[in-house]
Amino acid sequence: QVQLVESGGGLVQAGGSLRLSCAASGSIFSINAMGWYRQHPGKQRELVAASTRGGSTNYADSVKGRFTISRDNAKNTVYLRMNSLEPEDTAVYYCNAVIVSLRLTVNDYWGQGTQVTVSL
Repeated sequence: QVQLVESGGGLVQAGGSLRLSCAASGSIFSINAMGWYRQHPGKQRELVAASTRGGSTNYADSVKGRFTISRDNAKNTVYLRMNSLEPEDTAVYYCNAVIVSLRLTVNDYWGQGTQVTVSL
């Protein structure tokens, strides 16, 4: 059994910053890609940022230069630092991880989601 637990969401004023964290636990052999997605009301979930185990990253154009993804492989944790937040960043943010279990099966896991609200 694998769990992803997110933390760090909340309410912030435009121009402010937040840091999201997502820790994976359970029957984990290794973690490949980890990333953050977000979902605006009534819209599809979209990629915000992703990181390979080796540290390669990619970002949605809308967050480039403002958001930074990082990970601590020893802690099975991924972070999303969000600076210069805009009202358009308001969404539910989901952590995602591609995890190799102790049985060497590969599966895609999601966190429960954390709300980020940016006010004017």
